[in-house]
Amino acid sequence: MNIAVLLSGGVDSSVVVHLLCEQGHRPSLFYIQITDEQTDYMQCSMEEDLEMCRAVAHRYGLPLETVDLSREYREGVTAYMLEKIRQGLTPNPDVLCNRLIKFGCFYREAGHLFDRIATGHYAGTLDIEDKTWLTTAKDPVKDQTDFLAQIYQWQLRKLMFPLGGLLKEEVRTLASQAKLPTARRRDSQGICFLGNIPYNQFVRHYLGERPGHIVEWETGRILGTHRGYWFHTLGQRKGLGLSGGPWYVVKKDVWENLIYVSHGYDTPLQYGQHLSLTGFHFLTENPWTEVSDPIPVTFKIRHTPEFLTGHLTPQAEGTYSLSSDTPLQGIAPGQFGVIYDTASRLCIGSGEITL
Repeated sequence: MNIAVLLSGGVDSSVVVHLLCEQGHRPSLFYIQITDEQTDYMQCSMEEDLEMCRAVAHRYGLPLETVDLSREYREGVTAYMLEKIRQGLTPNPDVLCNRLIKFGCFYREAGHLFDRIATGHYAGTLDIEDKTWLTTAKDPVKDQTDFLAQIYQWQLRKLMFPLGGLLKEEVRTLASQAKLPTARRRDSQGICFLGNIPYNQFVRHYLGERPGHIVEWETGRILGTHRGYWFHTLGQRKGLGLSGGPWYVVKKDVWENLIYVSHGYDTPLQYGQHLSLTGFHFLTENPWTEVSDPIPVTFKIRHTPEFLTGHLTPQAEGTYSLSSDTPLQGIAPGQFGVIYDTASRLCIGSGEITL
């Protein structure tokens, strides 16, 4: 097959190249470049990533091409993220980045020339008749199906996930055995394409700081100050700088720039069992078109290895009510609730969380 590999400069996508070459393929390698026209604070991370990509390409004698999608990223992902943050929501830019940039704009620029596009995502695919389904990875800690749950069926049919059947430690071992230059490189913990640039640094660059009060929810007592409501999310525990904890963020007042916190032991704002998923997107098809009763499902509301159980009920067009079997801590509107089939763990789709 004629395969394009999206290289990031990390160990995962490097091992994808190694595995494909071991299978006899000669993939073409692509690095998606994202830069900021107003500052060079992303430049160091990008240059290091690109250096690693070149080393991998040289190691296997493969062509490497850089595709600049900086404008598309700013106009699509960055604009989306900042608008959600201004509304006091907690967006997940990686979800939109996969749909719009990696498998959208890249497809338009180069991906359409190839039979398949391979990435280092921990996920899998399963073809049933004429449809492709997204399946969970072998490694529950690294599973990234929640970040892929908003892509389209035509994109999913084009994708290859060679790491879906491997544990992370197995990937590291393969990288060491193959003497890949990325074998010892640490995983990026930042926003998609921004390397190790912290989330707060990225937000501060665009929105600045706006000091305000941190208030105890039950008493109205001022406990401290924050640097802007946009740096905090519901359910957050760390980074508040308060003594006498643990303290959890339970509410944000966008207009007054107030952060409300609680010890979280009893307040219904800290724990909930009901939420709505709006703009629900089915990855392959709606398997419940004839169902009106609550549907037993497994789900995630954040990137964790654990699956939760509950029931999904159709509401208005594109909206579902999700009831959890157990109380959920820190439900964050703006994130995505990702739904899985209870028996097979096929990823069905996702919707944006609202309360």
